[in-house]
Amino acid sequence: MAFLSPSLSRRLAGAARLTRWKEHLPFTVPVTLMGVNMAVAGQPALLDARSGLVLAANILAVACAFMINDIEDAGDDAADPERGARNAIAHGDLARSDGWLAALLTGGLALALYALMPPLVFATGCLTLILAVLYSWRAVRLKAIPVLDVIAHVLMLSALLFLAGFFVYNSSPGAAWWAVVGVALVSAYGQLYNQLRDFDLDRAAGLRNLAALLGRAWTRRLMYVALALAAACLAVTIAQGLWPAWLAIAPIILAPAVAWRRSGRDMRGTAAIDISGRWQWGFMLVANLTMIAWLAALAFAAPR
Repeated sequence: MAFLSPSLSRRLAGAARLTRWKEHLPFTVPVTLMGVNMAVAGQPALLDARSGLVLAANILAVACAFMINDIEDAGDDAADPERGARNAIAHGDLARSDGWLAALLTGGLALALYALMPPLVFATGCLTLILAVLYSWRAVRLKAIPVLDVIAHVLMLSALLFLAGFFVYNSSPGAAWWAVVGVALVSAYGQLYNQLRDFDLDRAAGLRNLAALLGRAWTRRLMYVALALAAACLAVTIAQGLWPAWLAIAPIILAPAVAWRRSGRDMRGTAAIDISGRWQWGFMLVANLTMIAWLAALAFAAPR
């Protein structure tokens, strides 16, 4: 961006940082592709460019959600050195008004892409964007309402993303609802993990979320229950034949890479609070490569 003025370059870089793309791409991509893949499994002739459109729309919608979250939390983040350095508004690289403009443009572009697809996809995308606003916007702030904070999170960042991908090609999920519940439970684990990790900071900021209501011990238990139930849903989807048998090879091949990628950091790059946090990146690596491999196989099987 050498041809831009230093001020504009800083603002654009700040807007890009607000999207926190490194944090959400690892789950937005595989969840969306899982929906696409399950919808066209057995009928790869349906696969077309709309899979790319819905992926782009979901990425932009989630980016919008993260941008609004950082805009509304800038004051709280400024009190913590690590959060303040990450948040472009708290760090002073971007004005709050510019942040809102960037977020609304990002959400508007997502909405435009959703509008190019079937009505169910558009409706699902609209709900995602509505939650993106209501989750963090101080006038409502669902993230500060126990139970609703987790429900909004799992809808906005997992279930609706899957359904948007699925509804592009199929309007009747049927047994795939088990997959929807499964990804929602994984997202619930992620939300509870984040609340547990940020417990002291959120309490200092006056954020009354589910973890604040339950306390550390019960939040940790519920987090592991969500993971166990997600594993049960995976078992049901396998029994229902929603996955091609050859796909089981992918996790086996990728196991060494997962072991290599394991570290003391979680998905956000902060110190992991437990063993599950240390495996988050490895799990997402497997999920991404597996879903991409499945999509490639479907594309190859499609008639030319």
